[in-house]
Amino acid sequence: MILVTGGAGYIGCVLVEELLAKGESVRVYDKLYFGETGLGRLRDKVDLVQGDLRQFDSRVLDGIDSVIHLAGLSNDPTAEFNPKANYEMNTVATGVLAKACKQRGIKRFTFASSCSIYDRGLFSEDLLYDENSPVAPRAAYAVSNYEAERILLDMCDDDFCPVILRQGTVYGFSPRMRYDLVVNTFVKDALIKGILTVFCGGEMWRPLVDVSDTAKAHICCVEAPAEKVRGQIFNLAYKNYRILELAHWVREALKDRIKLDIQVDYSHYKARSYRVSSQKIETVLGFKPIVAVKESVQLMIQKIYDYGYTDFLHPRYYNIEWMTLLYNMEQTLAKIGSVF
Repeated sequence: MILVTGGAGYIGCVLVEELLAKGESVRVYDKLYFGETGLGRLRDKVDLVQGDLRQFDSRVLDGIDSVIHLAGLSNDPTAEFNPKANYEMNTVATGVLAKACKQRGIKRFTFASSCSIYDRGLFSEDLLYDENSPVAPRAAYAVSNYEAERILLDMCDDDFCPVILRQGTVYGFSPRMRYDLVVNTFVKDALIKGILTVFCGGEMWRPLVDVSDTAKAHICCVEAPAEKVRGQIFNLAYKNYRILELAHWVREALKDRIKLDIQVDYSHYKARSYRVSSQKIETVLGFKPIVAVKESVQLMIQKIYDYGYTDFLHPRYYNIEWMTLLYNMEQTLAKIGSVF
């Protein structure tokens, strides 16, 4: 059985479906900030355990052979909203979970890290970063992931096989949909505004990867021979795009449905920017992401309407808005008690 932490989340829901399609037994461990709706028709096919990794009960690991660790706060705004919780969830809890796995004899452990570790800002030297490039993460989210990586690599030995995937910015449809990721945001803006707004002149670079390719990469790292992946870091991206180029690809994907304008804002230049090489994962494991932005956008449009996810401004599609709403509700309930 495979444990997927964060398995009810944006990547997790897609990953769980991929695992089930391969005949794997799956246990999902998730705090359920966004509920379990994303698991949908898969709900009865998985063992779902609700819980917070900061109070992890090692009995969750009973019967588990491998762990795919996706759980934690998953972008800069949520990390900056509560840096303490970000550190506890993304760094400390990762170490606690890994230690529990090692004590149980669970060897294979994949970790969803982030290519934002490489960010040095828009005006830094334009370099192509590989897994051996020196890094000096600055933002709370990137720092928490980098520190979690260090913990895992320090634990690596013949009895514990951690594998780190530094994921590019993910795009594509998920049953737990997000509209706060750059490609998905462009699609949402196309559908409700007919305008794609590009900030900072669209000059910043980002490595991008489809959500289904991300799921498949984790599975590949679970299945690969230990000698190929033990203690390895792999960058994961389909391609590096400038944001302005990305907007044009989204317009191209939707040209038969929507007439889109692209507006470029040159008023400020504070933004993340970084490019990465994903050659290592292809060379070592033979894995290469295959879903291009155009293809993913076209599928996304179809699925958005199939699932009825057209209430585009609902906070549940935006991590920071939803977390802020939950926090404010928590504060109110602490004062008023039960609603009824």
